[in-house]
Amino acid sequence: MPPPHRASDPPPRGRERARWGWSPRQALRVGGIRVIRVAKIRRLGLTVSYNGGVPGALIPRDRFVSANGVRLHYRDWGGQGRPFLALHGSSAHAHWWDPVAPLLRGRLRVLALDWRGHGRSAWPRPPSYRTEDFAADLLAVIDRLRLDDAVVAGHSMGGHVAMAFAAWHPEALGRLVVLDAKPMVNLGRLLASQARGERRHLQFPGRAAALRRFRLSPPETVAAPALLRAVGARGIRRLPSGRWVYRFDPACDRTRVPVDAWPLLPRITVPTLIVRGEGSTVLPRDVAERMAKVVPSARLEELPGTYHHVTLDAPGALAECLLAWLG
Repeated sequence: MPPPHRASDPPPRGRERARWGWSPRQALRVGGIRVIRVAKIRRLGLTVSYNGGVPGALIPRDRFVSANGVRLHYRDWGGQGRPFLALHGSSAHAHWWDPVAPLLRGRLRVLALDWRGHGRSAWPRPPSYRTEDFAADLLAVIDRLRLDDAVVAGHSMGGHVAMAFAAWHPEALGRLVVLDAKPMVNLGRLLASQARGERRHLQFPGRAAALRRFRLSPPETVAAPALLRAVGARGIRRLPSGRWVYRFDPACDRTRVPVDAWPLLPRITVPTLIVRGEGSTVLPRDVAERMAKVVPSARLEELPGTYHHVTLDAPGALAECLLAWLG
């Protein structure tokens, strides 16, 4: 697969695109996993503006809903069909789904949620960031917004919560999508995350300084620099003092308590799609294959030329994968 794309690199062109997974459509199997390639997909990251919109697409509406005493923000992309509730990962926000959502709304009603303590959602006090807390919010959002027979799709931490949620509340969703997430959080990553949470909330003298500090974690990506800048810009805010901070509660890192979802997987009864990035260091292929065997109605797909951040690395390929699976 190609090397990770650096922010300073130009997007691939011509023959080089084939190395990055932008080749004519073909289906092949790698280690028993069906790998999807998509023809003539534009690098959507080059057209995503700082307002999170995609030219030619309906600008989503920013809305709020109360769940368990916490005011949660979500982006309502509209669209026709069954509800599709998109969930982001740790330290991220709803805009991680901006490149994918416009490609789905022709057949789905797409909503992207900011988890508690993330994005424009409120920070609970005292801090409460157990998997059970996130799952309770998810249940409340689905109930309040009347998202019947919803497709719940979670990336990274969002996928971990979604797996537990599907086991605990099978009646609350119609289908489950797990994007590059595994049932048990890596202990080393968790300890490192908790150590970061002990640090004082970073503040920056200006917007440009905050954007320069923005990094993906893990850092590997083939996303276009313009898309990364747009995502970063949506993850910061200006304080009354004039300084800038990230839209993320540091207490989430410090107090997060994820469950071991392996024992829960056999209890997931809804049709489930597991998607991993070909070069992901978060979800190894053997772990993904084991998950697909343990979840009763699971299917496993792999996106070539991508890493952990699949919504940014290959939004077109991911959207086609999701729509093909949904039928």
